[in-house]
Amino acid sequence: MPASTELIRNIGIVAHIDAGKTTTTERILYYAGASHRMGQVDEGTTQTDFDPEEAKRGITIYSAAVTCHWKDCTINIIDTPGHVDFTAEVQRSLRVLDGAVVVFSAVEGVEAQSETVWRQADEFQVPRLCFINKMDRIGADFDRTLGQVRDRLKGNPVVLTIPIGAGHDFKGIVDLLQMKALYFDRETMGREIEVTDIPEDMQETAATWRSRLLDAVSMLDDDIMTAYLEGEEISADEINRVLRAGTLARELQPTYCGSSLDYCGVQPVLDGVNNYLPSPLDVPPVEGINPKPKKGEDEHAIRKVDVDEPFAGLIFKIAADKHADMCFVRVYSGVLKSGSRALNPRTGRKELISQLWHIQAGHREKIETDAVEAGGIVGVIGPKDVVTGDTLCDQKQPIILESISFPETVISMAVEPDSSADRKKLEDALLQLAKQDPTFKAKVSDETGQTIISGMGELHLEVLRERLQRDFNLNVKVHKPRVSYRETVQKPVEAEGEFSRTTAGETQFARVRIRVEPFETERGVEVDSELTPGELPKEQIRIVLETIQEAAQSGGVVGYPLMKVRFTLVSIDFREGETTEEALRAATSHAVQNALSEADVALLEPVMKLEVVTPGEFLGNIQADLNTRHARILGSEPRGHLTSMAAEVPLARMFGYSTLVRSLSQGRASYSMEPLKYDLAPPSVLEEMFG
Repeated sequence: MPASTELIRNIGIVAHIDAGKTTTTERILYYAGASHRMGQVDEGTTQTDFDPEEAKRGITIYSAAVTCHWKDCTINIIDTPGHVDFTAEVQRSLRVLDGAVVVFSAVEGVEAQSETVWRQADEFQVPRLCFINKMDRIGADFDRTLGQVRDRLKGNPVVLTIPIGAGHDFKGIVDLLQMKALYFDRETMGREIEVTDIPEDMQETAATWRSRLLDAVSMLDDDIMTAYLEGEEISADEINRVLRAGTLARELQPTYCGSSLDYCGVQPVLDGVNNYLPSPLDVPPVEGINPKPKKGEDEHAIRKVDVDEPFAGLIFKIAADKHADMCFVRVYSGVLKSGSRALNPRTGRKELISQLWHIQAGHREKIETDAVEAGGIVGVIGPKDVVTGDTLCDQKQPIILESISFPETVISMAVEPDSSADRKKLEDALLQLAKQDPTFKAKVSDETGQTIISGMGELHLEVLRERLQRDFNLNVKVHKPRVSYRETVQKPVEAEGEFSRTTAGETQFARVRIRVEPFETERGVEVDSELTPGELPKEQIRIVLETIQEAAQSGGVVGYPLMKVRFTLVSIDFREGETTEEALRAATSHAVQNALSEADVALLEPVMKLEVVTPGEFLGNIQADLNTRHARILGSEPRGHLTSMAAEVPLARMFGYSTLVRSLSQGRASYSMEPLKYDLAPPSVLEEMFG
């Protein structure tokens, strides 16, 4: 750890699949001296894609943490997946990072997953830099990609380096701060940089871009505006100061270009990380809730990035290990020490912090000081009863930090072990996988007794199936994937449930009235109470609200979990000595059933956002096929020599699409698909289900 927190950068590298995130990370680690050999994605030798499945497929599946030092700063980097099935890895990384580098391919431009990660960065208020990669590829277009960042992402990219040539003619970059040309030596893998005057044929272009840079900077600072209008020279330090303020305020994104594969343009990005992205001190204090406020105390709590504050940290990832699970923790305040005990306020349990580890992708080193200060990211061994999104904090001053919400699963399949002897082993393995991956769920079907696993897409479930075989030595039979449907209500209804029973002279009684109504919510089901505080004992109300939540999970009329629904507790008819927990739970369950039977329950199906990129001559075939799949075509736009088409389509119609789209386009089209929303399923879906 550096002496000063202001010299720490916690950043993520995010992008669409194949934009070059992992290659860029490899180059960063090499130039920063954190690795002595540069790995290649195609050879499966990169540091951050250390999982065998990643090396085999040539894609990033799990976010990996690595640390390097560039000039004065310590940079903690998380390399995240680009494939939509693993979007939760991006989400939980962005939740704990202070800044991000968004990588775009200069050939494909802004792609579907680029939009998703940009939106997630907006949601978590993460300042970012842009890197337009692959300038050496045929079809690379710097201006077009820049325009898409503005138009499609509503970004404000401020260009700091421009390319000299493109495609096979790409030679180097012009640094608009120094107004010099930079050429990166291939023989030394880009380590040696030749700094020369800008070529004559580029001078006019460079001057135009430099004036655009000064325009953007002067808009943010009155002193620079005055100096600029009076024709005074503006120093690089002044420009850097204003760019940093604009980046931290998320008003602009410093933008670079280059080719990571060709060793060109990565070092200026590292300078940008140091100069413009926030340190933990530049980020607002983290906010949370005090679970046990003393009388007169506000339940709202904040923690500053300060070693003298009480300790608070967030578990953003859990990685299984043969000996003990490793929890990835972002330390927000105070100091985390090995051998100490930290409170998990969700469970009320004190968790032992046995060991602290410095994570370097697939390797780890024990932290010699046995302590990590505010602003750090660390691997912790010891906590037992924890899940992703849990807070660890000081026992005397508890705080619950905002957890991480994940999207609903959209696809499921039945799995069974090869032999009945492996059934318990499978159950344990699935529990462990669900603990690590919050978008993976496993449950046993009440009707068939089958184990059903659910996830974000076909690739997600395929990777998990292969992990069962490789990591847990379990051969499983899998059934055809199925869509994860949901149910909702279409009209508001009030209903009550009653439980009354007398046995052995003792009467148990409870009457509960609830209201159910359609309600747009991110969480699936909202449960509220209209009872005034103090009207009934808190414990009674807690039991009823808990039972409503459980009943909602067990499903509506068809048996799928409910979503987009709000339940409100209207009243409890309570009798001293007769209203027991059993009576309350039974009455509440009856009330939920009665309400749902009258509330016009409808089936929801997952609808996907689809983007197909194809040569123009195959567009008609692909569009005709999508029409047969009940897709809603939203439009198409040229993307270099290709055409990109956007559509919304029910997931149920898209199984096996990858093979078909290849045959429709002679293998030249590609597509990406991500969950968009749950929408009302047509009546034909129910007919197919029940014949």
